[in-house]
Amino acid sequence: MDERQVSERVPKRVLNNLLSSLEAGVVPRSGGPYIAIGRTEEIASLLDSLSAVAEGGAATRFIIGRFGSGKSFLMQLIRGYALDRDFLTADADLSPERKLSGTGGLATYRELMRNFASKASPDGGALPIVLARFYNKVKEDLVLVGLSPDTQAFDAAVKQKIYETLQSMETGVGGFEFARVLGEYFTALANDETERKSACLRWLRGEYTTKTEARAALGFAVGGIIDDANWYDYLKLWAALAVKLGYRGLVVYIDECINLYKITNKISREANYEKLLAIFNDTLEGRAEHLAVIFGGTPQFLEDTRRGLFSYDALRSRLTDSRFSDLGYRNLSAPVIRLRRLSDNELLALILRLLKLYRERWGDTVSLTTEECTEFLSCELKRMGAEEQVTPREIIRDFLSLLGILKDNPDADFASLIRNISRETPASPRAASSDSASSGKGIFDIEI
Repeated sequence: MDERQVSERVPKRVLNNLLSSLEAGVVPRSGGPYIAIGRTEEIASLLDSLSAVAEGGAATRFIIGRFGSGKSFLMQLIRGYALDRDFLTADADLSPERKLSGTGGLATYRELMRNFASKASPDGGALPIVLARFYNKVKEDLVLVGLSPDTQAFDAAVKQKIYETLQSMETGVGGFEFARVLGEYFTALANDETERKSACLRWLRGEYTTKTEARAALGFAVGGIIDDANWYDYLKLWAALAVKLGYRGLVVYIDECINLYKITNKISREANYEKLLAIFNDTLEGRAEHLAVIFGGTPQFLEDTRRGLFSYDALRSRLTDSRFSDLGYRNLSAPVIRLRRLSDNELLALILRLLKLYRERWGDTVSLTTEECTEFLSCELKRMGAEEQVTPREIIRDFLSLLGILKDNPDADFASLIRNISRETPASPRAASSDSASSGKGIFDIEI
């Protein structure tokens, strides 16, 4: 995060949502850069993938980390960077109802379309905005070459330009229906036909369950609809269209992949893994363009040889670490990014950043020194197993809870709170030493 972002005041709405989300243990959809500490190498690697996508490539990446380690936060952070770089994005959390294959595939596609976002509409619902932007740009370009908007020639030129844009998409799987519905949408947009526009958007979002239903709403016959089997093919079409609409590509984020691991039926689970393999092969073998798919999951989802991705031989052979990783080196250009534990210094920098934001929101109602923040973190790291198990989520929630108690209870005393908590917390072997787990220097050897 650059110094300008650190020093500038956070917009009040963003600040309120940011602190509320963090205190509840929820990943904020906006404001992430204000608390981005560490993960510099991981961010750089993912941004390299976005650069390749902008140049016509494709990518599939896996962000793997324990619950609370920051994988969802990193995905939302990269989503913000992608929007700033003029990509379109779509994100969805998998659940028992939302999967990659079977009856949950279409539900995942619908969720992605609901969260379809652009720089002008970062919170989702950007589909009609994106299409209207393209339509208006086509008209502006024709005005610049001297055509008058009030002539029949102008209307014909608009239709011709849109037709030329969509014609090249007809060769893809489902491309003919996709291009035809888009063409009808632009016609309805030109004629201000609200119901027709709505019907076309419903088809593009995958909201029709049968072709008969789609035909009745659209007013013309379509050769197919978006369903559980073909939804990923339409993501590739959206990625291709994104570039034609003036964007740099489409970045798709699919989190909570542990829900695939939880599928009890082996046949259903392997069908989902087969779909994931198809996405991986498509992007890495060059059959998709301007598309990145980023999955988020836990080590168990990846490594379990009975039910995880490693239970599927084709995925294990592609995603397993090389023998050189045993030497202690990281390969951040590999498909899998494993989130390391934040160092003690990074955790201290994180809570000091949180203290700054809390004071910006609540003024001087809470006054803690750097030494007291250090003492708080020392207390957190004294928990048994903290050297491996402590997560940023736990520390953030505890610290914001402490600040809230100090704010709402003027008689509360920091020293007594820490002292009472310390009595209840068994010391870990690692916390008893003076060595930092990550740097080998004295604990909290940091300049703020």
